[in-house]
This record gives sequence, structure tokens and C-alpha cells, in this order.
Amino acid sequence: MNIRCQCSDISFPLPPNSAPMSVYHCHCTECRKQSSSAFGTSAIFPAQVLFPLTDELRSKLGCWTRPAKEGRTMDCYFCKSCGVRIMHRIREADGEERDTLSVKGGVIQGLRWEGAKHIYTRSAVVEIPPNAERWEATPEAMEGRPESGDQKHD
Repeated sequence: MNIRCQCSDISFPLPPNSAPMSVYHCHCTECRKQSSSAFGTSAIFPAQVLFPLTDELRSKLGCWTRPAKEGRTMDCYFCKSCGVRIMHRIREADGEERDTLSVKGGVIQGLRWEGAKHIYTRSAVVEIPPNAERWEATPEAMEGRPESGDQKHD
């Protein structure tokens, strides 16, 4: 799999045998804004796949940090030339970086999209496929219990 932004200033292969831990279609309002679409797609990888960033990659990336839930922040990395979001990584309230990162699905050439899970479906503006694995919020917030059919979570 390769990562490539729209202008190709950022273009590099992922390390061999690095497959995403999961792929999510997020329907939250922040992902909709970021993607300028009905949802955002992220592939979750162990952070060590890209971090620490190489000097060359760091020189081509901008970083915008935004507040997230429960005192967390999100470091959002984008191409300085074309502005395409490449990835983001969450920092806990104590400043510690998570050991995972989210790479935006649209920049990953060769990503396998089948089986992607839908999260924050309570904010969805498009219909979720009936057999898709989905959560009203996040899997962690729902204690790992996926929605199914008409089942709703409190």
C-alpha cells in the first residue's frame, strides 16, 4: 500500500506487511467537515508504522491541532502543498500520544475497503448498508456492542 496526497508531494510506501488494524467510516460532524462529504474514512494503524516521522515527511506536513472529547486533542497532519489531510493522532488529556494513528482512507492506494465499520451513525446523513457493522458512537463508548438492525443503545 502507498500513501499519496492529491498533488503527490507526499508519496511513500507503507512498510511491508503493514495492514490496518481496522477501517472506519465515521459519520460525526467533524469528519464530515474534514472530508467535505457525508463521512470520513480512516484506516487505523499502529503509530510506529509512521512515527517518529522522518525529517523529509515532517518537512512536507503541516499540523493543525484541535480539541477533542474529554480533554484530548487531535494532531491533524496535512500536505502543505495541496492541503489534503493525511492522518491524525490523538493525544490524551495528559499529553500522551496514543499508540495508534488514523490514516485517511482516500490517500491509501491499495486499501481494502470491504468490511469497514460505521461509527457515529447517530449523526449519519446517508443510509448505512443494512448488514454493515455499526455503532451509534464509537466501539469503545458502546462497550464493543455493535448495532444490529433496529437495536438501539442507551
